[in-house]
Amino acid sequence: MVDESGRTETLYAHAGGDEGLHRLEQIFYDKVLADRTLEPLFGKGQPNHVEHLTWFTAETFGGPNRFTKRLGFDHLIDVHRGLKITDEQRQRFVELYLEAASEAGLPEDRPFREALREHVEFGANVAQQNSKARTDAELYPLHEVPKWEWGPDREAKS
Repeated sequence: MVDESGRTETLYAHAGGDEGLHRLEQIFYDKVLADRTLEPLFGKGQPNHVEHLTWFTAETFGGPNRFTKRLGFDHLIDVHRGLKITDEQRQRFVELYLEAASEAGLPEDRPFREALREHVEFGANVAQQNSKARTDAELYPLHEVPKWEWGPDREAKS
């Protein structure tokens, strides 16, 4: 998507910035805490989890880099390690995330929804691999928050 100045609009801006993404993450988080398949991974929840999810998605989508500055990518690896995420949990995570995006009123246009789906599927796959890693060599070879693009060059860049 191109904005009024002719520049490619970021996914962050198109999603409604922090407000839109926070709304998405809150709805999503409420769903996972109430879901029998995912609740074992999330337990009773963490007070800062929605904020951290918002920071991560914002940074990935071209917004501020608060996640990297305040938590660092190693935090993301650490919170998933040892969870042993199953295929069913990974698929349910994606399903609930996309459902939450609709409930949050995020844009419905096809380019945005394709990028959103690719983003969450990629992230869920990385989290699953990292959750099963017994050694650092078994971790997914990503060591910084990916920058998700859309339009003709839609692919993760690290």
